[in-house]
Amino acid sequence: MHSPHDPYVRVRDAREHNLKGVDVDIPRDVVAVFTGVSGSGKSSLAFGTLYAEAQRRYFESVAPYARRLIHQVGAPKVGEITGLPPAVSLRQRRSAPTSRSSVGTVTNLSNSLRMLFSRAGDRPPGAPRLDSDAFSPNTAAGACPECHGLGRVHRTTEELLVPDPSLSIRDGAVAGWPGAWQGKNLRDVLDALGYDVDRPWRELPAGQREWILFTDEQPVVTVHPVRDAGRIQRPYQGTYMSARRYVMKTFSDSRSATLRAKAERFLTSAPCPGCGGGGLRPEALAVTVGGHTIAELAALPLKELPGMLPTGGETARVLTGDLTSRIAPVVELGLGYLSLDRPTPTLSAGELQRLRLATQLRSGLFGVVYVLDEPSAGLHPADTEALLTVLERLKAAGNSVFVVEHHLGVMRGADWIVDVGPRAGEHGGRVLYSGPVPGLAEVGESATARHLFDRSPAPARAVRPPRGTVTVGPVTRHNLRGVTAEFPLGVLTAVTGVSGSGKSTLVGEITEDLPGVGRLVSVDQRPIGRTPRSNLATYTGLFDVVRKVFAATDEARQRGYGVGRFSFNVAGGRCETCQGEGFVSVELLFLPSTYAPCPDCGGARYNPETLEVAYRGRNIAGVLDLTVEEAAEFFADTPTASRSLAALLDVGLGYLRLGQPATELSGGEAQRIKLASELQRGRRRHTLYLLDEPTTGLHPADVEVLMRQLHGLVDAGHTVVVVEHDMAVVAGADRVIDLGPGGGEAGGRIVAAGPPAEVARARGSATAPYLARAVDGGTRR
Repeated sequence: MHSPHDPYVRVRDAREHNLKGVDVDIPRDVVAVFTGVSGSGKSSLAFGTLYAEAQRRYFESVAPYARRLIHQVGAPKVGEITGLPPAVSLRQRRSAPTSRSSVGTVTNLSNSLRMLFSRAGDRPPGAPRLDSDAFSPNTAAGACPECHGLGRVHRTTEELLVPDPSLSIRDGAVAGWPGAWQGKNLRDVLDALGYDVDRPWRELPAGQREWILFTDEQPVVTVHPVRDAGRIQRPYQGTYMSARRYVMKTFSDSRSATLRAKAERFLTSAPCPGCGGGGLRPEALAVTVGGHTIAELAALPLKELPGMLPTGGETARVLTGDLTSRIAPVVELGLGYLSLDRPTPTLSAGELQRLRLATQLRSGLFGVVYVLDEPSAGLHPADTEALLTVLERLKAAGNSVFVVEHHLGVMRGADWIVDVGPRAGEHGGRVLYSGPVPGLAEVGESATARHLFDRSPAPARAVRPPRGTVTVGPVTRHNLRGVTAEFPLGVLTAVTGVSGSGKSTLVGEITEDLPGVGRLVSVDQRPIGRTPRSNLATYTGLFDVVRKVFAATDEARQRGYGVGRFSFNVAGGRCETCQGEGFVSVELLFLPSTYAPCPDCGGARYNPETLEVAYRGRNIAGVLDLTVEEAAEFFADTPTASRSLAALLDVGLGYLRLGQPATELSGGEAQRIKLASELQRGRRRHTLYLLDEPTTGLHPADVEVLMRQLHGLVDAGHTVVVVEHDMAVVAGADRVIDLGPGGGEAGGRIVAAGPPAEVARARGSATAPYLARAVDGGTRR
């Protein structure tokens, strides 16, 4: 029996995912790091067991309705956990992208600024005092009626909608219209309205062109389709919609990101003439604080905002003090370059998580466990020390901080380390060590120990000579002002700099149109799918091969099952309860919805008849449950499958299951799956690979595996450009382009460029001292 004052969280017999009956004791009121190679089980222990159990206990403490959800969501597979306080989880999950969400709304700083304008703003003579809602572009009281609070208006032109005026309408002159049947229908309606759809667009009268593209009328007309041989097509009532109306409707209403992106190609975006881009009504923009409107202050970098706020008057002084104290932790976490009006979709997952972390510092919670997922992701080494300070402050406020982390600096700064391994998947799932950091040095089978206590210099690598250059610029975008950069071909270039210095903006300007690029492949960290329907096997094309193998079995042939029977995306072979997802979405009161295994198929995705067909003793669900490593052995004599699986093994993803839903994959895993998909294709001509922070979420041992692949691409004659904060990777590059010296307005220029050893000696570079340590030995990463 444990004492009620037991200072430890004690876990017994944890079996979630690949955990092998883990017993571990972790002290409360410390910063504890959970580490291990990718797929070792550290997240299963921190999030899948500890946080999931805290969430389950919360459900149990509330209404019977919520308790019923526990059965649906499932409890973690663990014997017992004692000493577990309530938990707060900060995961690296992207929120749904919306232009209404901003840095100000995520941090609640916008509320404080609006309150300041409402209570202490200078109003025009005779104007009434406005409520704080009137200063929000997201409310009816505040939003500019012309742009609905977005601050920008989207317009289109004849040149955008009709890029080739030599074509006739029938031949597709109006590019802004949809394709397939819907586009044919609009052309037929125009024909029925009496317009000449076979005449070149440029020969049509200007008045007709104007009406076809821009009218808001929607006339209905009887269409008599041209009869195709053997098909009876009856007349129907067709409604006309102009190209502008279709594009605007698709852009504003469509839930399909692909359709919205296509519509956006036909639009220009400009600041709203009604509000000048502020998104607010004129009466709100007439109120000032310190001579500035709320829109002007919201556009400033956060680190500059406190200096623009008034201190006179009791109300202003109190509200300014509150706002300044809320801004301080955001700046402390290296995010001072962000502005309140910066849209959330433009932030990285690491930036979003650090914003939430800064908000928690002000929450005043006491006695909880914060479970954090890679808070150092996307952080320059110069900002890591500030992160450690923030974690210490959460601890000092009376909380426990459990961090899933690969950054060696964060590990060294922790009070306690839990190392899971020794390897990934089936070869992991054990706690190798749990204790103060220095003690890990004695654990011989720990991959973490090898890197954490290694002070040797980075292995010497001869700098490869370039075979030409690609010139980018001059670029004037975001904080880049007329920057020109040269990227050498046939080598590996690392682009470095503190957060917000302009790295991603500069690299984003590399396009296939530039001389010398050839084929361009951009491998980003965006998810490979947003529902459990998308997984590793479907994304890589491996699943097509697997379905053909099953359709070719004697049992499938006897039953008349074709390839489609083994797809969980079409009716027939799939479980209809979950429609082949294997999961059902569970709506949680006051909490984000979550996924629970399907009550009928238990997550197998298929109906019982389909599961009766076996290949080498496994049904289709059993094959999807194999790890990449197991599948490579299972399909060793199937060349098309072997190639895909070998590429996944080469980038260190042997521990992932073939059917692992996209919703369970980290950004780093998604990026490596994309890289593997690219590697399995034959690379005949020169390709330039762009990777944005490919080592995010990777243990140093996995970084070595990934870098072998990237250096292999360069040795095969290709070019690789990486945006990177990991100094061990940068030290192994052929060329470094360092941006800065700071973030936001203080960045945006090239501080140094050259081989790593040269950049490591550059003056005025925030990267140089950390790169010097990696080049010369000492603290790596």
